[in-house]
Amino acid sequence: MEPASKDAPAHYYSPSSEGSGTSPGAMAPVGADMEKVTMSVEDMSNVDDSGLKRDLHLRHMVMIAISGTIGTGLFMTSGKTIATAGPLGALFAYMVIGVWLVFVCQAIGEIATLLPLPGAFTAWGTRVFDEAFSFQLTWVYFLNWALTIPAELSASSLIIAFWLPEGSNFPLWIVPMAIIVALVVVNILGVKVYGEIEYWFSILKVITIIVFIICGILVDSGAVGGHVYGVENWQIEGAPFKGGFRAFLSVLVSVGFAYGGTELSGVTAAESSNPHKHVPKAVNTVLVRIAFFYILSIFFLASIVPNNDPRLLNADGTVVNAPFTIVFLAAGMKGGASYMNAVIFTSVVSAANSDFYVATRMLMSLSRNGWAPKIVGRTNSRGVPLVAVLITTVFSCIALVMIYAGASTVFNWLVSIIGSIIFLTWCSILFLHFRFRACWKAQGNTPSDLPYVSWGYPYGHYLAMFIAVCCVIASFYLSIDGKPVADSPLGTADPVYKAAMDKWAQGMLGAWFPWAFALSLYFGYKFVKGTKIVNPADADLDTGRWIPAPGSDEDDNKPVPKWKKILSKFM
Repeated sequence: MEPASKDAPAHYYSPSSEGSGTSPGAMAPVGADMEKVTMSVEDMSNVDDSGLKRDLHLRHMVMIAISGTIGTGLFMTSGKTIATAGPLGALFAYMVIGVWLVFVCQAIGEIATLLPLPGAFTAWGTRVFDEAFSFQLTWVYFLNWALTIPAELSASSLIIAFWLPEGSNFPLWIVPMAIIVALVVVNILGVKVYGEIEYWFSILKVITIIVFIICGILVDSGAVGGHVYGVENWQIEGAPFKGGFRAFLSVLVSVGFAYGGTELSGVTAAESSNPHKHVPKAVNTVLVRIAFFYILSIFFLASIVPNNDPRLLNADGTVVNAPFTIVFLAAGMKGGASYMNAVIFTSVVSAANSDFYVATRMLMSLSRNGWAPKIVGRTNSRGVPLVAVLITTVFSCIALVMIYAGASTVFNWLVSIIGSIIFLTWCSILFLHFRFRACWKAQGNTPSDLPYVSWGYPYGHYLAMFIAVCCVIASFYLSIDGKPVADSPLGTADPVYKAAMDKWAQGMLGAWFPWAFALSLYFGYKFVKGTKIVNPADADLDTGRWIPAPGSDEDDNKPVPKWKKILSKFM
């Protein structure tokens, strides 16, 4: 037989009422009746008739994953986490949620490499469990990003106020409005432009974090600033665990918000030019990124800035009090505050850009599954769902209303809700991965048949699910326990009581609303449509499976310098 050319086209498999058998190299269960559909690697549009363009390459995939994790969550909420739980409490919270997230991304990598579907993990439920599950998860995940966009944009108005003189009458709504216009333009131009912009935004954020960590080492050691901090701030009053175990539990949701977006590598798989190469490499950088970007940043923040510093709470909503800015000022960098403010602003724009992209893809997935009007999922010649872009733009404009309601207050409410939705999503991904493995085994396959096998399965995933259950239970417990009591002479008019009630209400809404909403959607759809739980032996694990062209992995065997291998772990 003549060897396959490395220039042969890539292809995917879809069910067919005609034809039988599979081509060499295909992974299909015994008895599967499949049809091979071929196309050139350069023209991967209209895969599965989705209309999406496969214009994202490895550098885009990895940097988009980074872009989703380094944003306003780390830059703007980390100080409050340290002030609430103390240095060790904050560090431990980031480590615990980080462990959970690592195995979530491994689950995503395994399934998305095999089935790079539009909608990603929101589409897996129909395949391996129940159509009603995919219905609720897709709507909940869309809601997550539809709410995150206004949260990011409202933060932009707080950030821009840093440069305005005191008493300025500058209309802050102009800032989010300008960003919304920019987001619409970028997303209409197509996924290639989106990926390119996110690539450069991410490089800026990575450089800033690296500079911050170097600065943190120099300041903590006394090489810059003249004071040796060491771990002295881990021994002051309230440290290392401030507020005890309860305070530690209370910051888990905000830490989840900070990590939210890491799962984007699963969503972008449908528009990757080579999912078999790009998805595994994207998800396998998660562990190193968490350790380097998050854990080290929090360690130096907590070491240099004491947990009782009132600036950590960022009570007035100004970025000059953000912990990253405080460390730059401690290093003697007079322009540190302005530089950090500019980076945080670009982070907001970058995060909003990612949010906008995912929201439109979730709407398109809803449409393609018949859960939203068909017109929502129609794409233009660039692979852009224009109606989905319009709907997402309307949600984005909520930020303009938020400014008048008090951007800082509404931002905190949204963080509470979004953090819980992120927890729900990660729990769902782990559950669907367990179901996927059961279906894979029931159809006579072994893990070695998979193009990518998640490491740590099943025990690492058991640990992740245990952490998930504990976090959800903790959020429920904190929401119903400790309701404030108006025991001051001012009664309910006491400002302290009002602030405490507002915080308690935030926790109550954030903890219960996402789960109540999801359960209502699931059982409501199941009742109306009469859906059944999928028999593992009958699960569709073939439609949309992407098979690379023969010889496309030859580049992986070329020798790579050691410095490039080390750098690739981070970028």
